[in-house]
Amino acid sequence: MDTVADRDHLIESVGALALIALHLSRLAEEIVLWSAPEWGFVTVHDRFATGSSIMPQKKNPDSMELVRGKSARVVGDLMSLLMLLKSLPLTYNRDLQEDKEPLFDAFDTVLASLQIARGVMETLTFHTEAMRDAAGGGFSTATDVADYLVRCGVPFRQAHGVVGDVVKHCEQAGKTLEDLSLEEWRALDNRFSDEVLQVVRVENSVAARDSFGGTAPRRVREQLERARHSWREQAR
Repeated sequence: MDTVADRDHLIESVGALALIALHLSRLAEEIVLWSAPEWGFVTVHDRFATGSSIMPQKKNPDSMELVRGKSARVVGDLMSLLMLLKSLPLTYNRDLQEDKEPLFDAFDTVLASLQIARGVMETLTFHTEAMRDAAGGGFSTATDVADYLVRCGVPFRQAHGVVGDVVKHCEQAGKTLEDLSLEEWRALDNRFSDEVLQVVRVENSVAARDSFGGTAPRRVREQLERARHSWREQAR
């Protein structure tokens, strides 16, 4: 009596599809933002972009905007199934003929979205210099400088104040932390050595996070290889 009315397998399947669509939507949002002139991190290939009907200079990442929008449809399919089943009594009811449409639609939509997202990512051009410049904005390595002072024996509460003064000096002088010479660093606090010139570099800040799962390049390569291995095992 229970099994003929059970559709848990459909809900679980469409639930997994909705989760995939959600992550695709987040990826799409990043690509849409990154491809905007204000960011300039990536260029979407012409195969996956469209022009404007009035502005000839525009290149719209419509493919990923559609992927982002389609996620709402898949979540809607999941909600349709949940609402369809929420108050049915035992055994088969004719209501259940409505379970096919959201199931098939969710699969079709997610498969199409995955194909588009893959094509976009495989043909995407990354502008790493623009990314690097943005990564160093907002005095992002200031915490690294504070940590450096701590390693030199300065209590963190003092190091915090010293670096705050350095940032204030940079703001007033219109400079970044990397623009400061060693003489300027030492004029602000004589405990700075030439090591600080390397500490403030974005590349070194990223590389310093060398714990498991960290941002250091070797750790990122490690995680990529783990992901590839997992994918190969599942594809067998």
